[in-house]
Amino acid sequence: MLKPRTLYQCLTAGLLLGFFACNNNNESKAPEEPDIEYAFETALTKEGTLANEEINEASGLVASRSNVGMFWTHNDSGDTSRIFLFDKEGKNLATYYLNELPARDWEDIALGKGPEEGVHYLYIAEMGDNNAQYDTKHIYRLKEPVWDAEGEHLVNEVEDIQFVYPDGKRDAEALMADPLTGDLWIVSKREEKNRIYRLPSPHSLDTVIVAEYYGEIPVHNSNGGDISANGTEILLKNYDKIFYWPRAENQTVAEALLSQVPQELYYEVEPQGEAIAWDPSGNGFYTLSEERSNVEAVLYYYERLDK
Repeated sequence: MLKPRTLYQCLTAGLLLGFFACNNNNESKAPEEPDIEYAFETALTKEGTLANEEINEASGLVASRSNVGMFWTHNDSGDTSRIFLFDKEGKNLATYYLNELPARDWEDIALGKGPEEGVHYLYIAEMGDNNAQYDTKHIYRLKEPVWDAEGEHLVNEVEDIQFVYPDGKRDAEALMADPLTGDLWIVSKREEKNRIYRLPSPHSLDTVIVAEYYGEIPVHNSNGGDISANGTEILLKNYDKIFYWPRAENQTVAEALLSQVPQELYYEVEPQGEAIAWDPSGNGFYTLSEERSNVEAVLYYYERLDK
């Protein structure tokens, strides 16, 4: 597939062409961008610009299961302990405050199983650690709120899953919930090859859990991830690329990630894209960026064309 070029790429290509024209009598051309064989073809759609001006550092994204056509997000460091619910057009529907929990550096949000059968739970990753200062990290768990009115709401029942890494302090921004097992999977960020860890289900609230280390993947700067609702496909992104792994029947998430080289998916690079989420139908995925350089946060949808 021929990749559409970003504005930056177009400007760069134009400058290069001008340079070669002035210095090589119009005989040289700017180097062509190499073709990439993507895991599957997608059609990109701009769904909507987020209307809520208080969402300025969207660092996580997940498609709601209890509220069809709606999405959850949250800000990065520096905000209060709150999550936002919005629709595909970007309209803000409600803000939910998590009972004054710390919000030092929230980096991702996932949706999955929990203690009660048949109930959807949100998991918010308080695990950013740019300077490797904190031993204990936190994942806040709450039952997914069912939207019934616009405005602000308070969530009193939030549980704190505390954990440490077995190999030192780590900075991580990607949290994934396995819909098949209930396990939580964390991918680190800073290493040249990012590391994967598991918090096995059920998750104790009485002790600090030691995360299980499984290995390294050939991805750097992981900043968001998600597992499809049926558990068979895995997405992970960094600032420049989106990576994809299929997951075979009876494979663990670690086996899927470590047994194969990740495939790439087309990605229109965002100002600071840190959030990705599967469409619950499996027919595509969404991305969302922090606001940078006066560029507003936009929800993008990548519809897969092989379905």
